[in-house]
Amino acid sequence: MPRPSSPLLSPEIIGAAGLELARAGEPFGVNAIARRLGVRPSSLYNHVDGMDGITEVMRGRLVEDYRVEPTGESWDRFLVDLLSAQRRMYADHPQLVPLLIGKTITHPGVIAAYDDLATVLVEGGFPEDEVLSVIAVIDAFAIGFGLDLASPDDVWEPRSDTRTLGRLLADADRGTARADRTFELGVDLLIESLRARLRR
Repeated sequence: MPRPSSPLLSPEIIGAAGLELARAGEPFGVNAIARRLGVRPSSLYNHVDGMDGITEVMRGRLVEDYRVEPTGESWDRFLVDLLSAQRRMYADHPQLVPLLIGKTITHPGVIAAYDDLATVLVEGGFPEDEVLSVIAVIDAFAIGFGLDLASPDDVWEPRSDTRTLGRLLADADRGTARADRTFELGVDLLIESLRARLRR
């Protein structure tokens, strides 16, 4: 019997199947991915190290799909572009966030993306002993605003009289307009605080 012209399974195929399930809002565990690919769950273990391995392959695929690479622009311009892409990444895949933040990052493509960010920050003048902390702040910012973008149109629904919140909500933007405005404000605050940090 001739061998198939393309492999039935590979880490990349398994990760892509997991992401397709996640995007569709379906379960994306080992059994669900195996069903999606028409194979037995045990077959996946020849290519990935269980759900941890699948998660890392999915992380690598996500970063590849949303990657922003430095092209010589200033650190703040790069950071705005990076945050915009990561916000969209987390908003498109909110159900993956608990998995992604609960696992040590090992995927070479993801490590390379973090190395780009660290290099941009060091070359931008940030002290090396603060760069990892700045990266953690950037990660938290991107995750938070990604989840905010994925949140319901009405974030607050007061069920009783409020002193201020209800009045503010009456005239406030909703949905994507609210999330975009909040993100732009947050980016301005973050960039300005980082610039101030550099001036110290």
